[in-house]
Amino acid sequence: MFGRITFDSKIMGGRACIRGMRIPVSVIVGQIAHGATFEEILEGYPDLEKEDIQQALEYAAWLAQEEVHST
Repeated sequence: MFGRITFDSKIMGGRACIRGMRIPVSVIVGQIAHGATFEEILEGYPDLEKEDIQQALEYAAWLAQEEVHST
């Protein structure tokens, strides 16, 4: 489902990263949240691809899904 998101205990302490690189998903999502464009992120991280950024956002959205439980 998220083939570009990897988890490795030897890389960034096992945090969700992009394709095994030391680029955490949280950094990419945080930059988008603060107004960075895909192009700006790609300039700052030349090893990334547009699809990496898109999948980071999709992964974050998937994590943020809420379940509402009535009490």
